Amino acid sequence: MAQIVYSLLFFTIMIFGFSGTVESRSAARVYLEAQCRTTLYRDLCVRTLLPYVSKDVLGPQQLAQVSLVVCLSKARTTKEYVNMVAKHFNETRSSRDNTAVEECLRQINYGVDQITLAVKEFQKMGKDREENFVSHEGNVVSWISAALTNADLCVDGLLGDGIGGREKATIKVKFMNVKQLASNSLAMFNRFTSRHRASHIVKNP
Repeated sequence: MAQIVYSLLFFTIMIFGFSGTVESRSAARVYLEAQCRTTLYRDLCVRTLLPYVSKDVLGPQQLAQVSLVVCLSKARTTKEYVNMVAKHFNETRSSRDNTAVEECLRQINYGVDQITLAVKEFQKMGKDREENFVSHEGNVVSWISAALTNADLCVDGLLGDGIGGREKATIKVKFMNVKQLASNSLAMFNRFTSRHRASHIVKNP
């Protein structure tokens, strides 16, 4: 599974090429701080993308794609952890104690599927005709937004059942991280699509 994610990430970066070279890590950070300014979690955005732009400058489209693929990777590792906890709870805990974790497992399964669809749809945008851009855009936004809702449903369920424990605390942290990455990915995607649309208005007045 990890092999697939890293292959996707490599493909995402390579398919569009690089637009320039960053001379230093500090310059890369300054560049990313500007690129991430529309996100809710700016520090996380910079930390997420910095390893991929320390040597090469990625444009808005590549940054948005890398952000989304990293989000998918985190969602998949979260799914693996929740699945492990759910199996453990099934063997050692009461059904009431396990209900919220089972719900989180359902939600992360949905989330992984939706983010995967968003990644694949985003890749189509670079290959398809311009008249289909808006359709692809709507699909990506819908799937990322659904993944955000999935994360909220899990966290709300864990908070509502009144049961603590180290495993549930870890699940909350992991889901919040997926939510923040998805939120940043959506912001970066919207930034790309806005710039794309503006550039086409200029080209076709």
